[in-house]
Amino acid sequence: MQKTTSSLIIFLLALLMSSCAGIKYLTVETREPAQVNLPSNVLSIAIVNNVVQQPDEVGHDSIPIGHTQAERTKVSSDSVAVFYTEALAQFLDEEDYFQRVMYYNEPLRNDNDFFREKPVDPETMHRIRRETGADAIISLDKLIVETKKRDHFRQQGYTYTDMTGKIHSVLRVYMPTMEGKIPAVQYTDSIRWEGFDIQDGRAYADIMLPSRKEAIKILAVNAAEKMTYVFAPHWEMQDRWYYTLPNSLMREGEAYAKGSQWSNAIEKWEAFYNNSSKKTDKAKAASNIALAYEMMDDMGRALEWATLSNNLFIESTAPNSLERRRSLLYKNEIERRNRNSNKLNMDNL
Repeated sequence: MQKTTSSLIIFLLALLMSSCAGIKYLTVETREPAQVNLPSNVLSIAIVNNVVQQPDEVGHDSIPIGHTQAERTKVSSDSVAVFYTEALAQFLDEEDYFQRVMYYNEPLRNDNDFFREKPVDPETMHRIRRETGADAIISLDKLIVETKKRDHFRQQGYTYTDMTGKIHSVLRVYMPTMEGKIPAVQYTDSIRWEGFDIQDGRAYADIMLPSRKEAIKILAVNAAEKMTYVFAPHWEMQDRWYYTLPNSLMREGEAYAKGSQWSNAIEKWEAFYNNSSKKTDKAKAASNIALAYEMMDDMGRALEWATLSNNLFIESTAPNSLERRRSLLYKNEIERRNRNSNKLNMDNL
């Protein structure tokens, strides 16, 4: 009986120890570089509206209940370009990358040729720069919005509908170099809504459709936010993880990691790595060490350890194993961040 009890205790302890091994996730902020690298002497910018208002009859249609063909619908695009450019100026200013971000509130186009794209001429560019003191101008040179609705059924007098909104824009940066402009930055995106089309304010549903004008505004502001990332470095939230193992050194490293004491965590995890003979355990420790160096912004060392971890997982796990795939994803992400760190350094010169 005593032998059986001892065996049971040993089994339970082994089960407990194995349950301690695993993976823990955390969310981190990563600094991403601007997609368009402006010259280092561009310290202030002006945002301008250089588009013609879209005609009401362009870009919008509906498919009523029981119909298969779309019917053209008129929707006002009044102030959509203003929403876009004002939002872009606000978002860029909030990034604190440029010393000054100014919104130029006078539209540059006074013609009615919506379908013709007309870049800002050098004379106008220099005039705006003199008036605002800006080193460069970001101009909205093209803006097209579309909405498409399909009605499904009616309930209590209101129609259940889905609507897709699409936006296409072209932005250019104008400055006294490169003949006054750089290649165009094009952006296309869409958003889909579904719900009851209630526009009279007399009813409420858990799922409601925005009006077309509201949808267009949402599209414009969303596009402006995405374009902010093109012209200024920004922060993004990303998922990361570290491995836990039933070992005192790994636990001590985890405790230091929870307190953001990454140098101490590296010391413990590296000691475990050196003392371990099992390749999968070494791979997990190496992955943890890569994470610690990433948190310390030492992307070169992080890449070394992430590569080592991936190689060890390749040697010790099956080709389609989750650990191997996860390790490769992390190594590729560190490689990307290592390349981007050079762009960020250039931005800060």
